Amino acid sequence: MRRGTNRSPIAALVFILAAGGFAAGQGFSAPKNSSATEGSPSPLFDFQDSEIKFSLRSLMNTLRDSRHEGWVLAAYPDPKTGRPLIGAGFSLDVTATDHPQYDPLNPHPFVEPSSVQLWQAAGLDPAQLRRILDQFDLDRKMWSNKMYRRKIRTHTLTPQLTEEEGMRLLRVSSIQAVENAKAYCRDFDDLTGPQQMALSQLVFQMGVNLEEFVEFLSAINGDTHYRDLSLPEDGVETEAEHWHNVQRTLIESEWARRYASRASTVIAMFDPGYIRNPQGAVRQVEATLRPPAEQHRRRPAARTLRASNESGHRDRPTGKRVSGIHSKRKLDVG
Repeated sequence: MRRGTNRSPIAALVFILAAGGFAAGQGFSAPKNSSATEGSPSPLFDFQDSEIKFSLRSLMNTLRDSRHEGWVLAAYPDPKTGRPLIGAGFSLDVTATDHPQYDPLNPHPFVEPSSVQLWQAAGLDPAQLRRILDQFDLDRKMWSNKMYRRKIRTHTLTPQLTEEEGMRLLRVSSIQAVENAKAYCRDFDDLTGPQQMALSQLVFQMGVNLEEFVEFLSAINGDTHYRDLSLPEDGVETEAEHWHNVQRTLIESEWARRYASRASTVIAMFDPGYIRNPQGAVRQVEATLRPPAEQHRRRPAARTLRASNESGHRDRPTGKRVSGIHSKRKLDVG
């Protein structure tokens, strides 16, 4: 893995993908007439699947799943910001961002190109992106978020990308997430495959907002001031305790509470024993995120109350209502 090379994170973009191309051994490249305003594309890396310990295809398939990002081949609004997305949550109108690397112990740069740069890196025509954005602006004036959700659910949005084009775009943005995961974690190369994939998923979903997970990032990098406070002050954190602490920082986040289903699968992958028992690791996190509801004593069925009232009526004909009401109240209070 190449670490510490000098590249400009603004101008850099994913230009040359895996040797041998995207699919079926056929390569592709970005258009030669790159936009001058975006800067000329410069090669970032020759990505090889062997550089990571998990399958990039597995990451892409996970992101396409409806329990994670989903898969919509037409522009739709982000549920929170209203900004246009496509495919597995690819942002269509992001500008290039300067994302400095402030960790002096991590020489890997962040890569934050614009949507246009990533679009071109996937071998797609910038004019196509402009048409999609223009159509999105028109549709947005007519359709509410509820209408978009209905159209997505019923698969009635007219596709604006082919399956292959969508996969090209997803591959490029997935590689960008992997590169930034390395910039967030000093020892990315030493992580297990599931841990690398989990961190890449977090980066893909949150982008630069992952910077706000200060405790998580400090824990995964082994910073001592975020060690598990349950350990003795002079205690040495074992590997299992270290990863338990990493998981804890995510479990206690607002993100985990809001996206419990997705979060449980991602957090579980940080367990060093995930490879041996993935389902058990997920269940353990789910038990923490979704503790079983308290068992309340059930009220007696109406049939039991009626039987009690009828008994009062038979035994005390002169006070049947008093006896019946009194019995019901005692049962309710119990």
